[in-house]
Formats: sequence, structure tokens, C-alpha cells
Amino acid sequence: MIERRTVCQIVDEWLKGKDYFLVSLEIDSDDKILVEIDHKDGVWIEDCVDLSRFIESHLNRDEEDYELEVGSAGIGQPFKVIQQYYNHIGEEVEVQTKKGEKTVGILKSVNEHDFVLSVKVKERPEGAKRPKIVEKDVIFTYDEIKYTKYIIRFK
Repeated sequence: MIERRTVCQIVDEWLKGKDYFLVSLEIDSDDKILVEIDHKDGVWIEDCVDLSRFIESHLNRDEEDYELEVGSAGIGQPFKVIQQYYNHIGEEVEVQTKKGEKTVGILKSVNEHDFVLSVKVKERPEGAKRPKIVEKDVIFTYDEIKYTKYIIRFK
């Protein structure tokens, strides 16, 4: 069986000096290896092919029979690593909490512990007859959310 640590080291070597980052690496019991990478400007197929060849050049098919799939983190899929949050600062995202509440807003800031969304809410200022739409910051910790994903809008 191919060890995850071994493949991780190979991928880390390929990533050195590149703006790509590892999103996920999975190896199932049948030695099917699935590697997902991402980049703030998107992933090029040529780089997936290059990484796939790099991994293959460091594994021995005579010792282990495996299946290898290298791809990009899918658009519209939930974020899996914090770097994806950083890459989408200033963009619209949807957050669903573990309680089932959904919030849509602009990803304003990110750190290791939490992130901030700027959301539009209706509020009626004191003494006003009608509510106004105002922007408010909402802070989420990573452990209270089920998922966060980038929203794709077609105009």
C-alpha cells in the first residue's frame, strides 16, 4: 500500500517555488491516489499533467500498482483549506453553519481562527419610517461552519 506521507512529500517537492497549494490528497484501499491543487488565478491543465508525471516519476509501478488522478479544486465546491479563503477575499461567498443557517456576503478578512463576511441587512434606524439596507460584519469561526463556497454569478 502506498503511504500518504510518501505522496505528500512528492507533491510538496513539486509545489516548492510555485504559487499552487495542495487542497487535498486521498489514497483509498485500492491505491487510487486523488490529488487536488489550487491557485489564486485558477489551475492550468498543463500543470496538472506536470504534477501527475512528477508523482509517477517518483513512484515505482513495479512495487505498487496504483491509479493516479490529479486535478483542481472544483469551482463552486466548498473550501477545504484556509488558503482558499485568502484567495477569495473581496469576493462573494456563501456560508452554511452547522446549525443550518446560510449567509451570503463579501469575504472581508481571514485569519487562522476565523473570517469576516460583510453582509447587507435591513435595519430601521431609530425614528425612521422605513428600513434601510446597511452593511454589517459577521464573524465566523471555522469550527462553527459546515461549509463556505465561492458564489458564481452569470450576468
